[in-house]
Amino acid sequence: MPRVDGARLFREAWTSGVRQHFPGEPKPGYVTPWEDMPQREREAAGPVFHQVRQFIEVSDGHTSRLSREQKSRFVATCWTAQMLKHFEDPKPGYVADWPDLPTWQRETDADIFEAIEKA
Repeated sequence: MPRVDGARLFREAWTSGVRQHFPGEPKPGYVTPWEDMPQREREAAGPVFHQVRQFIEVSDGHTSRLSREQKSRFVATCWTAQMLKHFEDPKPGYVADWPDLPTWQRETDADIFEAIEKA
């Protein structure tokens, strides 16, 4: 899958997850359409998609046996690496450890992993 298609799939899964799991009305930036996203976020989405995709491939598709927590942690860790790459001094929320993420974000990250599994 081309990098931009994977990045868009990542974003669509994120937006869908936010709409499902966020308590109340999400911040507009959480559900911004692909075309209106900041460039650095678009540049970060593709590598995370491909890291998850490669992880699925090297396991011969056995990632379906991972728990949702394991899937979510993997996505969160990959995203944190991208935030460190794109920001000299990222906000603490951008690089928070998985247990410190809000429940809605952990669930959304698991949804992202599962969307990539299905793709």
